[in-house]
Amino acid sequence: MRLSLFSLLLVVFGLTTGEFVIAGILPDVAAGLSVSVPAAGLLVSAYAAGMIVGGPVVTVLTARVARKPLITGLILVSVLGNLGSAVAPGYALLLFSRFVAGLVVATFFAVGIAIAVSLAEPGKQASAVAKLTLGLNLGIVLGTPLGTFVGHNLGWRATFAAVALSSLIALPLVSKYVPARPAATTGSVLGELRVFAGRDLRWALLLTAAGNLGVVTVFVYITPLLTGLSGFGAEAVPWLLLVYGAGAVAGNFLGGRLADRALLPSVAALLAALAGVLVVCWLLSSSRPAAAVLTFVLGLLAFAIIPGMQTRVVTTAGAAPTLAVAVNASGFQLASAFAGWLGGWVIEDGPGLGSLYLVGAALTVAGLGVALYSLRRDRAVVWYCMMGR
Repeated sequence: MRLSLFSLLLVVFGLTTGEFVIAGILPDVAAGLSVSVPAAGLLVSAYAAGMIVGGPVVTVLTARVARKPLITGLILVSVLGNLGSAVAPGYALLLFSRFVAGLVVATFFAVGIAIAVSLAEPGKQASAVAKLTLGLNLGIVLGTPLGTFVGHNLGWRATFAAVALSSLIALPLVSKYVPARPAATTGSVLGELRVFAGRDLRWALLLTAAGNLGVVTVFVYITPLLTGLSGFGAEAVPWLLLVYGAGAVAGNFLGGRLADRALLPSVAALLAALAGVLVVCWLLSSSRPAAAVLTFVLGLLAFAIIPGMQTRVVTTAGAAPTLAVAVNASGFQLASAFAGWLGGWVIEDGPGLGSLYLVGAALTVAGLGVALYSLRRDRAVVWYCMMGR
């Protein structure tokens, strides 16, 4: 189990770095392609759009493919997408390459999480998911700062080439250590899609999209927030991303343990804390010491909510957890795609850069409302079951 999860973790590290490193090199890409920063922010939306489309479509189309050949092929497509990003001669082709790189990510996450859950002991599923999603944290704490450093010193194209190389390095380890698994289903596509008839699953998917939208909107534009509002120099951004990632690592394990004990109550409490911290970020954005500390706290809370949300989807999905998790990843990326557009609108046509924190807080409160509604539904079901007895 440990070697299998470690191998998958390395791939998740590369995929996450490829997704989030754009936040650190956004000004470099904009300058290199002679486009505005909000236009460069749409590269995040393109990657997210690939995940949104690829999540359900690729997962359904590959549902009858054995798991190990499937994930090997997914890794190779990701490598090609990142290499295409490295050599793209213009903005349009770079957008397309980011879309291709994102197409396979949701399905890979879904298969990886399904494997992790299948190997976990009863009652430890959220912790197993947290171990796998440590790759997400490492992508933030190590991959994103390193990619930002490479981009600042060797050019942003070198960053995407390095991301492709990291996935290639992980490929032989996956082939050796990930256990062979049969296809997710031998039934019809329609049978797989019936899982979404469940109301609890639909609310779980909405929780992921709504609960992450606010903090993702802030993170996409974290570089201009730290340099434009808090007064940090560009050279400090990789270190601050490292601080964010350190918080993400701590939050990942904290969120896994809390979700094992009380899933929805812990997610609701963490969302409430996240909304409050975003308001504090707005109040103290002009203070560099406060901004540095709050960057760590934001990373902690942003990733503490993930294990519980992922486990909620798996437990409400019934017979089709792989497809459900893939669609859940698409839901997260739907939030990312909308965040890239929304943040750009707020900066250029809305109230301005300084209000991004407040916008993020308001959106997080909406996610909190979904969590509280889902918790109320669960408690109502328990009450009715008790009355029936």
